[in-house]
Amino acid sequence: MSTDARPERASVRLPVRTIVNYAVGSLGTGGYATLPGLVLTYFLTDNLGVAALAAGLIVTSAKVWDVIIDPLIGAASDRRLGRTGSRRGFMVIGALTLPVFFALTFAVPPSWGPVAGAICVLLAFLGTATAFSLFQVPYVALPAELTRSYDERTRLLGWRVVVLTAAILLFGAGGPMLRRATGDPVTGYLLMGIVAGVVIGIGMLIASRTADAAAADPSTGSVPPVAEPVEAPDPAPSLRTQYLSGFRALRRSLPFRALLGTFLLQALATGTMLAGAQYVATWVLRDEAAVEVLFIALVAPALIATPAWTVIANRIGKERSFLAASILFLVASATIMFAVWAPGAWIYASVAVAGVAYAGLQSLPMAMLPDVISHDERTSGPGQAGTFTGIWTAGETVGFALGATAVSLMLAATGYVSSVAGASTVQPDAAVTGIVLSFSILPAALMALSLIPLARYTLRRHDIETAPMQPA
Repeated sequence: MSTDARPERASVRLPVRTIVNYAVGSLGTGGYATLPGLVLTYFLTDNLGVAALAAGLIVTSAKVWDVIIDPLIGAASDRRLGRTGSRRGFMVIGALTLPVFFALTFAVPPSWGPVAGAICVLLAFLGTATAFSLFQVPYVALPAELTRSYDERTRLLGWRVVVLTAAILLFGAGGPMLRRATGDPVTGYLLMGIVAGVVIGIGMLIASRTADAAAADPSTGSVPPVAEPVEAPDPAPSLRTQYLSGFRALRRSLPFRALLGTFLLQALATGTMLAGAQYVATWVLRDEAAVEVLFIALVAPALIATPAWTVIANRIGKERSFLAASILFLVASATIMFAVWAPGAWIYASVAVAGVAYAGLQSLPMAMLPDVISHDERTSGPGQAGTFTGIWTAGETVGFALGATAVSLMLAATGYVSSVAGASTVQPDAAVTGIVLSFSILPAALMALSLIPLARYTLRRHDIETAPMQPA
């Protein structure tokens, strides 16, 4: 008898309510990925007076913590699914605790000094990262359990990315606006942290309801009794066993290794642009508020392009569409290099083209991940979606963390001068050049590298919809 107690869903169209609730979770994903990546390093260097290299190490340390705990949360989420039939518990805990830690991250005043301020930011951001992982790991596992349809997964993740791109606009442009609303950087950062944390938490709470929908019969909407859940691993496996489970998933699944390698490098590429955006606004475009225009240029095209990428993927396949989006992003980011010699408003046009590509870079791999999980279920048995998404979230975290680190290393190498809130400073020409390169050539080179693992991704539509389920 198969251990997969979930009803067959290949031919069932997902309810609109399920798609909406799931998509709203991207308020959390977008907010957490955007604001810290955009302003945290800048908050440390230009508000608390922390050296650029130290600021990068602080952001990276919190992300390394994510990498450590994500596989453990994934395995624990699988066990919870086996016991209760739902992954919702972890998601709710994350949603309730993240707003507190997020606000505390930006509540540190410059008067505490760079050392004390750096330590307090690190501890608060570690709490934020933990809360987010408790939500994000089971959240990413849900599409594989909500539907077995190749196209329905593209539809589900496509709408999720529409909300994600809107969230990037909301937090990327709205966050800096809130920071300036009080006229004082100290209270402005605190206001931004409180408001953003609450909005992120609300989105996460709404999305947690989808965890119960993943266990429901789509024809009736009723949740089956917990008497027949998906079988889980041993109730209390050792840490070594949990980590080995993730490594075994990587070893046996070539599509997963290929997709994860591609996504990690692309997260690193987009992470460098995200971390460098505020510096580009301040020192290249000479207007701190220009970061909001940069985000509008990035996100507005993406809102329109995401449904288009879904249509393209349905016609030519997700993997070919993903390749096209990657090449488009590569070309668009490389053109920004010319800002070294001729900075100006034309940068917004290049960012807008990158925004069209970015929509595909977000929606397509996220729609391909459930296919990878489904393929592994058919060959190795069900019940390990959380293990896959724990490794996936850890890889994504590494990419974004190292993006901020790469920018901080570039700033340190080119002589960037840190300062405290309210103080004026002048940057050397080498530092300005380093800012431009970290926003253009560096992400373009990383995107080019990502095409190597992408070429090894072998799953196609017929692999997902025609292969039989592996019996227990």
